[in-house]
Amino acid sequence: MNTKEQILDLYYNQHLKQNEIAKIVGKSCPYVSKIVKTDKRNKEEKESRKRTNAENRKVYLQEYFKTYDRPKKDDNSYEQMIAQQRQDAMELSYSNNTMSDYAFAKWASIYHTNSKGNLVIDRKLKVGSNVPKSINMNIKVPTQKYKNRYVYSY
Repeated sequence: MNTKEQILDLYYNQHLKQNEIAKIVGKSCPYVSKIVKTDKRNKEEKESRKRTNAENRKVYLQEYFKTYDRPKKDDNSYEQMIAQQRQDAMELSYSNNTMSDYAFAKWASIYHTNSKGNLVIDRKLKVGSNVPKSINMNIKVPTQKYKNRYVYSY
């Protein structure tokens, strides 16, 4: 059996890769590739290998995701949400007779920002006298320290 026949036998019958065949027969990868490409069975073999690889990959991924265990992270988003909900409930409750302007603006979506960066109510809206018409936002980010700076009661 000559080298060409040996290459074709290893590729089509034993289904080896071209670089493996090159090592066995002692030839270069481009030479093996050239021999394989000139054979008439090449197109069918490529399609067959492509289908086989796709099926193998599908099976592998199914098994992988069945057994994959994601690492646990310290996720405290639920606790943060509960704390925010408590804070909002406290600010909006009727048992607390005061509410900061910022909390009211957060709750009511009737405010828009003017050119100075303050929150103002549209003049066309009819609102009660206890609703702040404008809220000065030219202070630091409203943190606990500044949260109740402008307080009104209702």
